[in-house]
Amino acid sequence: MGQQQLLLIILGVIVVGIAVAVGIAMFTDSAISANRDAVTNDLVNLASRAQQFYRRSKAMGGGGNSFVGLTADAAGLRKLTNNAISANGAYSIQTAGTSTGLVIRGIGTERADASNFVTMEINVFNDKADSVVIIY
Repeated sequence: MGQQQLLLIILGVIVVGIAVAVGIAMFTDSAISANRDAVTNDLVNLASRAQQFYRRSKAMGGGGNSFVGLTADAAGLRKLTNNAISANGAYSIQTAGTSTGLVIRGIGTERADASNFVTMEINVFNDKADSVVIIY
């Protein structure tokens, strides 16, 4: 083979290598974004259930206009959902419920960086749920 043919083969290998690297990076970014969207959806659903708990009377197993029954442990979360872990991530009550609100945290299944998974929180109040905060 001539030098020109070897140079073209080497150049072709380099171009294919760069294309593969860019494709992997795009796939990773897409997976992280999709996991953030799924965790956000789950957090909004849990916030809605927390507001239902707030409005439900104590006689019916609710909070009676308080989030106090939603403790920052597995028992508190079971009042909102039977499954604290889903295909999208794991969920917990980060800050125990008070008379006015609570914080729910979701940790996704995708890594946001080398050492942290996608992590988000939502602040829930009696009349609204604040926007989801991306921690990682």
